[in-house]
Amino acid sequence: MRFEESEGVSASRKHLVFAYYVTGHGFGHATRVVEVVRNLILAGHDVHVVTGAPDFVFTSEIQSPRLFIRKVLLDCGAVQADALTVDRLASLEKYSETAVKPRESILATEVEWLNTIKVDLVVSDVVPVACRAAAEAGIRSVCVTNFSWDFIYAEYVMAAGNHHRSIVWQIAEDYSHCEFLIRLPGYCPMPAFRDVIDVPLVVRRLHKSRKEIRKELAIGEDVKVVILNFGGQPSGWKLKEEFLPPGWLCLVCGASDTQELPPNFIKLAKDAYTPDVMAASDCMLGKIGYGTVSEALAYKLPFVFVRRDYFNEEPFLRNMLEYYQGGVEMIRRDLLTGHWKPYLERAISLKPCYEGGINGGEVAAHIIQETAIGKNYASDKLSGARRLRDAIVLGYQLQRVPGRDILVPEWYANAATELSKSTGSLTVQAAEGGPLMNSYIEDFEILHGDLQGLPDTMSFLKSMAELDAINEYEKNSEKRQMRERKAAAGLFNWEEDIYVARAPGRLDVMGGIADYSGSLVLQLPTREACHVAVQRNDPSKHKLWKHAQARQNAKGQGPTPVLQIVSYGSELSNRSPTFDMDLSDFLEDGKPMAYEKANKYFAQDPSQKWAAYVAGTILVLMKELGVRFEDSISMLVSSAVPEGKGVSSSASVEVASMSAIAAAHGLSISPRDIALLSQKVENHIVGAPCGVMDQMTSSCGEADKLLAMVCQPAEVIGLVEIPNHIRFWGIDSGIRHSVGGADYGSVRIGAFMGRKIIKSLASDVVSKSSDFSNGFIHDELEDDGVALLEAEAPLDYLCNLTPHRYEALYAKMLPETLLGQEFLDRYIDHSDPVTVIDTNRKYVVRAPATHPIYENFRVKNFKALLTSATSDDQLTALGELLYQCHYSYSACGLGTDGTDRLVRMVQEIQHSSKSKSEGGTLYGAKITGGGSGGTVCVIGRNSLCSSQQILEVQQKYKIATGYLPFIFEGSSPGAGKFGYLRIRRR
Repeated sequence: MRFEESEGVSASRKHLVFAYYVTGHGFGHATRVVEVVRNLILAGHDVHVVTGAPDFVFTSEIQSPRLFIRKVLLDCGAVQADALTVDRLASLEKYSETAVKPRESILATEVEWLNTIKVDLVVSDVVPVACRAAAEAGIRSVCVTNFSWDFIYAEYVMAAGNHHRSIVWQIAEDYSHCEFLIRLPGYCPMPAFRDVIDVPLVVRRLHKSRKEIRKELAIGEDVKVVILNFGGQPSGWKLKEEFLPPGWLCLVCGASDTQELPPNFIKLAKDAYTPDVMAASDCMLGKIGYGTVSEALAYKLPFVFVRRDYFNEEPFLRNMLEYYQGGVEMIRRDLLTGHWKPYLERAISLKPCYEGGINGGEVAAHIIQETAIGKNYASDKLSGARRLRDAIVLGYQLQRVPGRDILVPEWYANAATELSKSTGSLTVQAAEGGPLMNSYIEDFEILHGDLQGLPDTMSFLKSMAELDAINEYEKNSEKRQMRERKAAAGLFNWEEDIYVARAPGRLDVMGGIADYSGSLVLQLPTREACHVAVQRNDPSKHKLWKHAQARQNAKGQGPTPVLQIVSYGSELSNRSPTFDMDLSDFLEDGKPMAYEKANKYFAQDPSQKWAAYVAGTILVLMKELGVRFEDSISMLVSSAVPEGKGVSSSASVEVASMSAIAAAHGLSISPRDIALLSQKVENHIVGAPCGVMDQMTSSCGEADKLLAMVCQPAEVIGLVEIPNHIRFWGIDSGIRHSVGGADYGSVRIGAFMGRKIIKSLASDVVSKSSDFSNGFIHDELEDDGVALLEAEAPLDYLCNLTPHRYEALYAKMLPETLLGQEFLDRYIDHSDPVTVIDTNRKYVVRAPATHPIYENFRVKNFKALLTSATSDDQLTALGELLYQCHYSYSACGLGTDGTDRLVRMVQEIQHSSKSKSEGGTLYGAKITGGGSGGTVCVIGRNSLCSSQQILEVQQKYKIATGYLPFIFEGSSPGAGKFGYLRIRRR
């Protein structure tokens, strides 16, 4: 249902009382509530506003005895670490303190208050508990918003841990008590609401004209003015005169009383009415929020915005802003260093074209009034609780799909299909010599390399061929192209050679987190892969983006080498699709910068932190191989390896980038060394403490074969043929996995702690510094032999300790847990170069140390069983090893409800009477990679029945959780086997 226009809020024949709850997240909610409340009061009603915002936000606009302000904060919104960064963990913890722990007393207080003031209708923007309190008081309620907190917090839960997941459940359930949702433009998915009414933008009215405001500020009409509106400036930020183009002025909102400003910056009064100032300006520089975007659109003010980290409503508002040609994105690095000029000049050339309604406050007030009188806007659908399943899926998955991210349930049900469409690396089933093959032959001349019949590579080339047609297409069409495609369209010089590399993800069949402990691992390259195209250009001929050109001009040094990267799929997470830097930024005193400084360099703008995986390969080549980069570099990254699913999307990007850069610069690097160099990118520049198996599989793997590698540190011992009767699948749990997550890191630290303790125990006995009171007895020492202990004292890898020795001598000696400080006091360090012990944290030690010792034994047995005689016993034993591995992960603390559920579903099918009568089809399953979510690996008989049962698991999981899992099946060659393509446009 949509309401576009209203003839005003007519005075009701009945005097009504409204309770209007305002969330504690920023002023934006309060400012839009003002407009709705103002119209309700004009219609003759009483409005009690429940808020934590200052009174003046309301009283400056509404002077009426019908306005009552009750200062109560019932939720906290998103806690910000600074003006541009949301602290996800702190947000959940504060919400728990504010709204979860005192929930019962909050509900009792609110129910009593609502009944005391005899409320006719509760309105919420967008406080969850208000809907529940209204229901318990027997009062109807509606929500007015563009997002809901179940959506916002869902991704925080994935980052902070499943123990917070009940927050999402509770919020969604609270919202389900709401009568219906009055939905504002730029909205996010909000499946907890069963009925929706769309209204125009809610915008504060203007009090004064542009001319009046400029006259008050003594600014001439010929002066260009930018309003700086951050709602609190980035910490430690000093504004400088040279930030602005010559002749410009900047009006600063929210500056502190003590802050000194340059002469071309004007400090606005604390009570300055922002809409008037915006309408008097030529453009705005700030961060995206509903209030700033809606008013910028309403007053046709070009908006230069900087992304906010983990602000999950931002992509939807940004899409709306850019759709109406009103937005220019500025990267954070340029904001903080004052490189504003190209962005501001670009902004004033825009012609914002929003022509929609801006009377949403009036329309919403009319709907609210009519609802309170008794009009029924809701449909005859069943209770909102029936849609909670849709809401809870947000706790498992938050993958926003370009062009479809506003639709529910298509937003997640079709995610797998839409993902491939969005990346530009389609998995197309095309026969060699078919239409797609003919198309790439027409578009490019292949000067080196072989497509090897890979349909995704053909599709990648096709997407590249279409780039130079985008600009011409735009001239003849009003259809908005994806921002990343526009950026890619000007990336390459089509008259010069382009180098293309391809690297797949990996399915961890066996080995997983035992890689950093030296285990044998067995890994399968996935069918899904990352493509990277690279072109070198002389700096004088390199086509630079406007802000990069302006940056070079400002330095006055003439053309210097620049790196420009476009990454497809940026809308899957709130990150920028482009990155650029001067290659000289990697140098300090003519030498490559330290890895630690590079890590900080990329971390300064989290919306561009992804570039560390790509650009980091250049620094590693500089430091490790002494490569000098004197040409500018253009890179296009297109990955179909889904992020956050535990199939090494990061390794595929690193390996493909490293391979493409090496090819473009004539470097001959072996696949093994490509993998080791790529691991350095992830360990030292990205800062994720991964082992090397991911990069080795992506680089050295071959299609339909398991890469067998001993991680000491990275010795490929061969490729294991998968018998024809055996097949592997991956099923995504929908729970986002990150190798950089705290769980993975703490388990790794626990394993290294265990190794250090075992070495210390063995050394003490060998040196006779121990009186054996620590658990060893003299007879055991004679039986085991001093020679064995001498071999264990310098233990390089836990996996070199056999299970029987571990059980006999060490298992009982390891503590279950150990405080970080206590370990450091006793053992000094844990000898792991890529993790740091937190002195205040208690680490699990015994389980993480036990896992790799037994996992290495399991992997060896698994490898031997693959070549044994074909039988049901063979498959049963292989499956049992997977199950054992899965439960060992759980003992370490790396299991999740989602992955456990998938494993149970496989077990139920395996042990069903139907499966037994048919000779068995699925035999085992385990969590993969770093754990804590991600993908489950399944082994089964290679048959049609098995494939049908995998689909059955997929559908059962969707019914149980609302999430449709992505299924990984099939394989493809590693980067080394693929080599590289050298292509030129015909």
